[in-house]
Parts: sequence; structure tokens; C-alpha cells
Amino acid sequence: MSVAGGNLFSAIPAGAAEEEIRELLLVPGARIERIVSTGQASPAGFWYDQEFAEWVVLLVGAARVSIEGEDEPRLLGAGDYLFIPPHTRHRIDWTDPGDATIWLAVHLAVA
Repeated sequence: MSVAGGNLFSAIPAGAAEEEIRELLLVPGARIERIVSTGQASPAGFWYDQEFAEWVVLLVGAARVSIEGEDEPRLLGAGDYLFIPPHTRHRIDWTDPGDATIWLAVHLAVA
């Protein structure tokens, strides 16, 4: 394994039609991604239901995330993070259409 590096804020797409997901690191049991949203949201009626745990932090921007079973969506701003256990249904209701929303997502295999 070699040393790898970069900058989380380089090559940010502006106004892309789809989210950009860039894999930053893949090692056994973990994957780290940078996700750039520019107004995207989950399709109507769609819920993520992932086999893995996810820890996500919002670095820049704003988003609203719904967790199944919670009464109110969570409004996230820069610095806010969530730990989402495996098979916790969730969806992205909204991301800021005026500015890039940059997420750092850590996907973890859990036993």
C-alpha cells in the first residue's frame, strides 16, 4: 500500500445534473468518498437501505436528510455529521441548489 493524497475541495463541479461521487480510499472494510451535490435529492419514494454502516459529515453547504421512524427531517450544515447503522432507511430530501454541498462519506463493513 502506498501513500495517497489530494485536496477535498479541488475540482468541484458547478451545477452538475447529477451528484459527483469520487472514491478517495478503498481498503478492506472501509470506503471513503467525496460526494458533491448541487441541488440533487433522492427520487420520490426512494429510501437508501445499505448493507454497510455510513458515517457522513457535511463539509460545505446544506442538506435535509430523513431517517425512517423519525418525526422530522434533519437539517445539516457545515460540520454536522451522522452515523447511519446498516439497514437504517434514509433519504436525501434536499441539498442547496445555490451552492455545492460537499459530503465526506465513510462506508464501514460491520459484523
